[in-house]
Amino acid sequence: MYLKQLTELDGVSGNEEKVRKFIEKEIEKYVDELKVDILGNLIACKKGTKSKRKIVIAAHMDEVGFMVTNVEDDGMLCFAPVGGVETQVMPGKVVRINGEIPGVIGFKAIHIQERDQILKPPSVDQMRIYIGAKSKEEASKMVKIGDYVSFTTGYHQENGRATGKAFDDRAGCSVLMDIITLDNRYEDDVYFAFLVQEEVGLRGSAVVVEQIHPDIAIVIEGTTAGDDPELPSYQWATHLGEGPAVTFMHRGYVINKRVYESILKLAEKYSIPYQAKRRTAGGTDAARFARTGAGTAAGVISVPARYIHSPVSMIDLNDYKNTVLLVEKILEEGEAFAK
Repeated sequence: MYLKQLTELDGVSGNEEKVRKFIEKEIEKYVDELKVDILGNLIACKKGTKSKRKIVIAAHMDEVGFMVTNVEDDGMLCFAPVGGVETQVMPGKVVRINGEIPGVIGFKAIHIQERDQILKPPSVDQMRIYIGAKSKEEASKMVKIGDYVSFTTGYHQENGRATGKAFDDRAGCSVLMDIITLDNRYEDDVYFAFLVQEEVGLRGSAVVVEQIHPDIAIVIEGTTAGDDPELPSYQWATHLGEGPAVTFMHRGYVINKRVYESILKLAEKYSIPYQAKRRTAGGTDAARFARTGAGTAAGVISVPARYIHSPVSMIDLNDYKNTVLLVEKILEEGEAFAK
């Protein structure tokens, strides 16, 4: 399991290099082919014993974060979100610029806010990042416009749960790495695709399809857990501790029925707990796989995570382990899967 190492790396969309280099170093001796494409996707291949089909198992390396958009006269930094980050979670958070320079996202103290302002979240335009600089000249020696900004959360594990940043989708990346380092052979040619820029438009998966022309794609994600205190039960998408979430439909794509039902049958065959992802909001690279080129039959299996796209997410480690097991069984089934 590579969750700690992966989640503590910074890899905002378009800046996945540190994540990619770590993965590449860890898996290179276990695969037959390994390449980085022009967009930055890392594609690893294990040749099959029959090589009749090409299966892609994919996860995205990028996380949500920010970019510096201006340096103010007082040394404060303006910034913009990269991907979907709720403004409610930003004020007071410690961040890291270019993986090195610490900063704090600041907003007007509650004591001097107007009553109506307290009741609504601030806009990004109202917040700044403070890095300790006292002037534009001083700050400009440390950062520049276009620099990447990440949350700084460390990984923590206790009582069968783990917290950290970027479980969407470093959890998926870790699942792929676990499967690769099992060092098994399968009937099909298996391509493990570590994708870039999912959070800003499912961009990496489109060019992977054009390079591989897969027969089947399975996307491994970190998805929303809905068992939060403030949500009524009918709005719960998934629950922590009830197994991998299998998607039947989401924004932009109705999951291929043959693939969806094959995943469920396998889970039941091997007594692997699973749950349906019951809300259809959000999208994944499966939509891009399905509608790029001639199209690919694609499915989605996810590790439920509370508070995704925030500084601190939470997963259940049994959900993670059962996701690894389910993917492993899909590959072991070979030609029998999704026939």
